[in-house]
Amino acid sequence: MKGIIFDFNGTLYWDSKLHYDAWREFSALLRETPFTDEEMREKMFGHTNEDIIEYAIGKKPSKEMVEKYGKEKEALYRKRCLLDPENFKLADGAIELLDFLKENNIPRTIATMSEWDNVEFYIKEFQLEKWFDLDEIVYSDGTIPGKPAPDIFLLAAEKIGLAPKDCVVVEDAIAGINSAKSAGIGKIIAIASLEPDEFYRKIEGVESIIHNFYEFDRNIFEVLTHPTTA
Repeated sequence: MKGIIFDFNGTLYWDSKLHYDAWREFSALLRETPFTDEEMREKMFGHTNEDIIEYAIGKKPSKEMVEKYGKEKEALYRKRCLLDPENFKLADGAIELLDFLKENNIPRTIATMSEWDNVEFYIKEFQLEKWFDLDEIVYSDGTIPGKPAPDIFLLAAEKIGLAPKDCVVVEDAIAGINSAKSAGIGKIIAIASLEPDEFYRKIEGVESIIHNFYEFDRNIFEVLTHPTTA
């Protein structure tokens, strides 16, 4: 493998429960009953706010509705992040892995279905510019189809100058895994931040499962098997 693409939510930052709680509240508002756990897995993680709202109300939402509820939900989510300082940090082992990638000049980026307000929040709070070229981060800008469409990972690979087959993707959501598979990603690693291992073993395309980034096998990168000489 020559490079790596990270999903962000539930992957580099373990915030799945915060999104669960925020979307449960808003789904109850939109349709009177909150999303079930299965609906959250299938219809929320990896999808755009527009996709989620459309599913909840059973029809195409207006742009005004998407903007109103999307902004309210994300503001609530960010507030919950800041109110949980113990868990408001990058995932275990992430900093060490990101330092390794930077030191070895391994191409890397983030591909997230979060919208810019949240991405800007993450950049500021986690100082992501230490490890990532901010212009290469791919996020939901209103033009990219939500996962499981392959577009986001195709664009992310293009941003770091690699073919999808030469990239590793780290994901936690079934929609994201299916997106990476459809994009022809060379290796898909599932991180079990919320779901048990058994959940990922059933998903076609997952080559390995990790529980934190200390478990990430750095030997998969070409730089270690074909080191350059001065």
